[in-house]
Amino acid sequence: MAIISGATIITSLSLFHITLAFFFLTNPNAIADQTLVFIIGEAMGLPNARSFETQSPPLAFLAAVLFVVGITDLVSISMPEEISQHHWGSQAPVRLILFFCITLYSYVFSSVSGLYTNSTYQPSSWGEGLKNRVLFTWAFVEMITWFWVFVTLREERRDMVLRIQQRRAAEEDMIKPARTFVFCITPTLVHSVRFFSTLLRTIKDVDVLF
Repeated sequence: MAIISGATIITSLSLFHITLAFFFLTNPNAIADQTLVFIIGEAMGLPNARSFETQSPPLAFLAAVLFVVGITDLVSISMPEEISQHHWGSQAPVRLILFFCITLYSYVFSSVSGLYTNSTYQPSSWGEGLKNRVLFTWAFVEMITWFWVFVTLREERRDMVLRIQQRRAAEEDMIKPARTFVFCITPTLVHSVRFFSTLLRTIKDVDVLF
């Protein structure tokens, strides 16, 4: 059994999304100035996007999306265990792959990547906004977290299957004595019914004679 359950990790991640939504809406510069963003950005050599320094309609839209995702994930994780396991068991690998692709694209196809030199790099017409330290840090943290969720859920699924098998075995053990009792008493009941049927016919025959 994992020390931290998958439900706890997903709940924490949902609250993290809601917190990000609040700061993107009210003070986006607080996110861009975070120590983790600075350390990872400097280590990878990614540029700092100045668009995160002030409030803007795109950041407000992003805040609304993150808030909705956080709330819906909180509702989903509160479902019964078997339903939640089935739902998040399919969600975790998909989100892991998506965030891995975003993280890979954000660095590998940026101007600081080893694939390019300063003279050969051409800015993308649509994906240049994805190549900054804020997005890379967010996608990297999401990728690591969803990998953790994926591994934890696989371990919990094995435990859940084992519990279901044990419960079914216990139910079978409870049903077997009842079946044995029914099988034992059925022949006796059949003989009793036959005896009383024969007795009733005999009584009727005697009444007819008299």
